[in-house]
Amino acid sequence: MDLGLQDRVALITGASGGIGQALAAGFTAEGARVALQARQRHAALEAFAAESLPPDSFLLLSADVTRPAEIEGAIDQAALHFGRLDACIVNAGIWPPESLRLDQLSPARIRETLEVDLLGAIWTARAFMQQLARRKPAPARRGASLTLIGSTAGRFGERGHADYAVSKAGLYGLVRSLKNEIVALDPEGRVNMVEPGWTATPMAEGTLHDRAAIRRAIRTMPLQRVATAADIARAVLFLSSPAAAAHITGEVLTVAGGMEGRVQWESEQVDAAGIQRRLGIA
Repeated sequence: MDLGLQDRVALITGASGGIGQALAAGFTAEGARVALQARQRHAALEAFAAESLPPDSFLLLSADVTRPAEIEGAIDQAALHFGRLDACIVNAGIWPPESLRLDQLSPARIRETLEVDLLGAIWTARAFMQQLARRKPAPARRGASLTLIGSTAGRFGERGHADYAVSKAGLYGLVRSLKNEIVALDPEGRVNMVEPGWTATPMAEGTLHDRAAIRRAIRTMPLQRVATAADIARAVLFLSSPAAAAHITGEVLTVAGGMEGRVQWESEQVDAAGIQRRLGIA
């Protein structure tokens, strides 16, 4: 079906990562234009955009989501460049790879994770809503859309990564508060969250080479596969669609193969090697 994204403008934070690039490719394939924010890896993002996205469909932005003035400036720049913003995807985030109990975590790591993953989401959503407040509401049935990228860690917790789990759990409160606030700025405005589970991205690449870690994760999922970045992007495209999701707001769409808090498979029943082969991991 036509998602109604033609000529819409989407801001994507954390666009230099795997999910960010999949989002950019997905939106532009639907005829949208994208403003792509990154704090670092600017050369890689520029090369990706030049090689993979239609000319004149993108704007590259350099900003730190932990600094409110910087993300506000980036969003203002995007709105000025394209004339408006229709969608915002709050995707920027970090996952410190070292597994440590809370009593072993340094205050510096805890603060950084919360600054990027939780406060960064708040500052981005705040800046997007400020932009909406400065414009007239979109035409009927074409309301603004704000989508946060959460994590199943925020629902189930994650041993050794309490800082990350807490930061993602906080997004539940943000979604369910902002869905009631955005309509004061745009009567058709919507706020939702996509909640990935295990996803094949550069951030998770090291863990995905560990077959024992794959078995532990897949044991709680009826679908024996790891999501791709494109799986997450397609869920975001759906929620951002004024045609397909016009009456969906305040919801969390989990993209995690049916993950739940109990064991579905014994370790020996999980084909970790097959999962790696599907992901192209030797």
